[in-house]
Amino acid sequence: MMDEAKRCPLFGSCGGCFYGGLPYRDELREKEEKLKGLFRDVVPEGFFDSAAYEGITGSPVEEGYRNKMEYSFGNAEKDGPLTLGLHKKKSFFDILSVPDCLIVSEDFNTVRAAAEAYFREKNVPFYHKKTHSGSLRHLVLRRNREGDLLVNLVTASGFRPEPDFAEMLLSLPLSGRIAGILHTENDALSDTVAKDALHVLWGEDHLTETVLGLQFDISPFSFFQTNTEAAELLYEKARAYIALTPGSRVYDLYSGTGTIAQLLAPACEKVYGVEIVEEAVEAARGNAEKNGLANCEFIAGDVLRVLDELPPADYIVLDPPRDGVNPKALAKLMRSGAGRMVYISCKPKSLARDLPMLKLGGYELQKMAFIDLFPKTDNCEAVALLSKLSEVKHHIEVTVDMDELDLTSAESLATYDEIREWVQENYGFHVTNLNIAQVKRKHGIIEQQNYNFPKSENSRQPNCPEEKEKAIEEALKHFQMI
Repeated sequence: MMDEAKRCPLFGSCGGCFYGGLPYRDELREKEEKLKGLFRDVVPEGFFDSAAYEGITGSPVEEGYRNKMEYSFGNAEKDGPLTLGLHKKKSFFDILSVPDCLIVSEDFNTVRAAAEAYFREKNVPFYHKKTHSGSLRHLVLRRNREGDLLVNLVTASGFRPEPDFAEMLLSLPLSGRIAGILHTENDALSDTVAKDALHVLWGEDHLTETVLGLQFDISPFSFFQTNTEAAELLYEKARAYIALTPGSRVYDLYSGTGTIAQLLAPACEKVYGVEIVEEAVEAARGNAEKNGLANCEFIAGDVLRVLDELPPADYIVLDPPRDGVNPKALAKLMRSGAGRMVYISCKPKSLARDLPMLKLGGYELQKMAFIDLFPKTDNCEAVALLSKLSEVKHHIEVTVDMDELDLTSAESLATYDEIREWVQENYGFHVTNLNIAQVKRKHGIIEQQNYNFPKSENSRQPNCPEEKEKAIEEALKHFQMI
């Protein structure tokens, strides 16, 4: 590990990095203490002093580790020149140019700067989030360990990049090579990168990466861990935790391109991978065929609904999005009877939220470790092994009404603050607790009475404006609450 860390000149302005110039060993120490504090009230007493806690593992690479970046088009100040970069800290609209970002490769910095200069010269307008006018939205870059790059320009529909855009990119002095140049049309009102149409401008439409001896095709919109070297440590830990037995059946839920499923496949009879992004499922199927794994079945759909169609599993691996597992899906998993469950969390707060519910459902925390996939940032992965109480030494009979648990825990998926922050980040305007409560009540989510009714019979509550109602509904969908 490096004794001293470089300090980005934009540290404090850019919202990306949290630890500026702090030696990595000190960063890890601070992260570990924060994580212990987050979990202290939901793990058994003395857990962090026992052998069950396996500490924090640092990333093998501290700089230039990100294999994917989503840059946004905008400007750093109103009516300023076009910029391509990252959001200014705590700002929805201001975009900072990031010429010397330390957590990406120099090739990413080169491509970003060239695209910014190209569209400035062409005087192409960026997409305005308030007026929904303009063209340029994002530039998404991916890179594998061989140095191959996938460049994806995301614009509003109706815009077509000129042929010299691809020619300009191909002429850049890069240490790796460009494998493909894509153009995605996206008319979503939110600021997320989505696909209405995809065009290949040049080359391939995917990258290929090798993880622990297996090959994976990575499509433009499929999930793949952003730090490949550290991800291998994470997957090795998960594989060791689950300790498969021959003839067993496994669920790999939120499976992305099928990485975990295929790493587990040689040690079991059957793996069922479930992923809501159809493009990722197609990639997972192709990856399994490429790796000669016939015992992997990948299913496109929402975990909550697909679980009803699957045969019982002996083991479960969860690697959900940042907001964790839908409580109703979690309740179904606890009824499945699986003996062991490995929960991987890129947002440990979600795992800390779910542990008490899992305990009520009969799962005891056996082991946990933290693995840092995101040096310099305030993020870290957590991985936990939980076993059915019948398998652990001290058996406790627990009776839980799962139908009631389904309803009352729906509230725990996202707080009012989290919903407000999501709307602010993706739509650029503020919503109130009353707005959120009105929309939640409309969709049948249980609410506290003081948010639903006026304080007196003669008082009137304003209705939630249509624009805000739609934004809140999108937030509830994002957090899997509707």
